[in-house]
Amino acid sequence: MTKTCTKAYLADSIHRRFGFSRSECLDIVQTVVEAISDSLAKGEEVKYASFGTFLVRHKEQRMGRNPRNGDPAVISERQVVGFRPSRMMLSDINSEEN
Repeated sequence: MTKTCTKAYLADSIHRRFGFSRSECLDIVQTVVEAISDSLAKGEEVKYASFGTFLVRHKEQRMGRNPRNGDPAVISERQVVGFRPSRMMLSDINSEEN
């Protein structure tokens, strides 16, 4: 069974743990997401201890192909967001699978 972790799920988790109103919890989650997005937009790394690091990577222009028809296509240069999980998170994930 796959489950998606949404903003509503995160807000509900905060509500259950700390007892804030649901709207306050949703505001907290939205504020955190905006802070992470703003930092990444500035090209800064976002490090969260025991979780991982979000970072911006620059990708150069390259040749690719259109998946619909196979025609060559130029993929423009761009910035992409990457995530590098912490060792602790990897350890937690791997211990739960076993």
